[in-house]
Amino acid sequence: MTKKQKRVLCRILLSFGLMVILAFVPAEGILKFGLYLIPYLIIGYDILKKAVLGILHGEVFDENFLMAVATVGAFALGEYQEGAAVMLFYQIGELFQSVAVGRSRRNISALMDIRPDYANLEKEDGSLEQVDPEEVEIGSVIVVKPGEKIPIDGEVLEGSSVLNTSALTGESLPREVTVGDACISGCVNESGLLKLRTTKEFGESTVSKILDLVENSSMKKARTENFITRFAHYYTPTVCYGALALALGVPLLNLLLGHPAAWGDWITRALTFLVISCPCALVISIPLSFFGGIGGASAKGILIKGSNYLELLSQTKYVVMDKTGTLTKGVFQVTEIHPEGQFTRESLLELAACAESYSNHPISKSLRQAYGKEVDAERVSDIQEISGHGVTALVDGRKVAAGNGKLMRQLGLSADEPEAAGTVVYVAVDGVYAGYLLIADVLKEESARALKELKAAGIKKTVMLTGDGKKAAESVAAQLSIDEVRSELLPEDKVEQVEALLASKGKKEVLAFVGDGINDAPVLSRADIGIAMGALGSDAAIEAADIVLMDDNPRKIALAIRISRKCMRIVYENIVFAIGVKFLCLVLGALGKASMWLAIFADVGVMVIAVLNAIRCLKVNAGDLEA
Repeated sequence: MTKKQKRVLCRILLSFGLMVILAFVPAEGILKFGLYLIPYLIIGYDILKKAVLGILHGEVFDENFLMAVATVGAFALGEYQEGAAVMLFYQIGELFQSVAVGRSRRNISALMDIRPDYANLEKEDGSLEQVDPEEVEIGSVIVVKPGEKIPIDGEVLEGSSVLNTSALTGESLPREVTVGDACISGCVNESGLLKLRTTKEFGESTVSKILDLVENSSMKKARTENFITRFAHYYTPTVCYGALALALGVPLLNLLLGHPAAWGDWITRALTFLVISCPCALVISIPLSFFGGIGGASAKGILIKGSNYLELLSQTKYVVMDKTGTLTKGVFQVTEIHPEGQFTRESLLELAACAESYSNHPISKSLRQAYGKEVDAERVSDIQEISGHGVTALVDGRKVAAGNGKLMRQLGLSADEPEAAGTVVYVAVDGVYAGYLLIADVLKEESARALKELKAAGIKKTVMLTGDGKKAAESVAAQLSIDEVRSELLPEDKVEQVEALLASKGKKEVLAFVGDGINDAPVLSRADIGIAMGALGSDAAIEAADIVLMDDNPRKIALAIRISRKCMRIVYENIVFAIGVKFLCLVLGALGKASMWLAIFADVGVMVIAVLNAIRCLKVNAGDLEA
């Protein structure tokens, strides 16, 4: 608890203790008034002060005004115990709400802990100076010691280490970095000393963009949240005038009709009506639910830019996805090796890797990576690159040709046509066909389960849009059971496809587009809701998307949808519960069937129950993680 909360708790305990004692003290008249005034002022002086200031500033109709009028009125009618009790329980409810908000803020604060306090700037003489990260210029050299946060995005100049990215991604899997690797600000250096050259200013670095995103998320309110704000704006004055009508209008009408005015009875009803009417449960619990949902999602590496996007996400029925970098790893790997004749899988891979050893082409790199050994340069000679075909080289004195079907035809050789999708590297040795290797963009391990979880979450249709060839695209779609696939698309073609899907869907159905955020910015902006996948360090993703998934796990899409639906379910539960109970108690209060104690429950009790329910938004449990 904060110091302020502890002070309020002390006041509550002191006031409650005095009221318990006074319950056994025989006192009447002015003495009883004076005795109960002590605990009343101890617990309620700040509410009375806020009510007076609100009246002076023209902001009359708020919960402070309602509580002040109701409790002062109770004292005026001689209901000292009830008046003090209303203020006491109201403050208990306010303290409870404050603690609940504090708990939800801690989820955000855990993310805010990525904000670096300083940077170790290396000076020209090699000494280090601790400076504010905002003072570090691009191209400066900084040193990050073990246990310190990386303050600014940069590239490793010296050293190697393991980085903890959990504060950004929600995942505990560490990331190894060495010379030449990019490092993202906000990560924690777990082991070795790192020397980095900064590539961005602090204000443009990853950590700054993420912090700004989270801090401003509360500015973008959901329609439900705006409705509650408007509702309270009109509701509070309405019930105040209703209470005034009960206190003055009904007695005057009784007098006109020749009946006793019964001023005391109707004023008591009006005061009870005021206490019941306080809209605290709605005004507090609804924003708290959204705040809790955003906080709970951020703890899992899902950054939602506002409660409006959280509400929109809950209505998602169409999920459109990019392929490369979203469902696949975006890197080439050798997936199949098919030797012919005397050649084995190992010998075929070795010959291909040696022939391609001097090339920087991604396919060549993937062959060397699959080989897994350092190629001895002395074994390879007479290398010739044939543009659009492949390479030829002498490997251990044997003429090796590695390339596409055109190269094989040029050599007068016939080659097998693989059924699987991917890039084929054919190999010939001394003019004899030796077999082929298939290189493809590999599916992420989580992709298949991610698609199943989307279906389980009630997604009506999944669509994959990609610039890849038809065969490769259809192969991925078949493996993942994607409903529709559209291939060989340029970025502008993807926008047209999304617009066509938007035109065909229902009015209340939401279409979400998921991309890697680098070349998908136009589509992310055009969809109802844009989700950037694997956006750690991607400026384009953080800027263009409405929701940012900080790691490469596609299962986070379904998790984000489930979090949003859970949050909205809790919001609607609170709305129905709070309005239903209040309406019933208001009717009973107007009819004189509700006591001040029932009024306390209708105000504080309903608020506490609604806030308890709202806190559930913070917790992302096992049920949310599994389909």
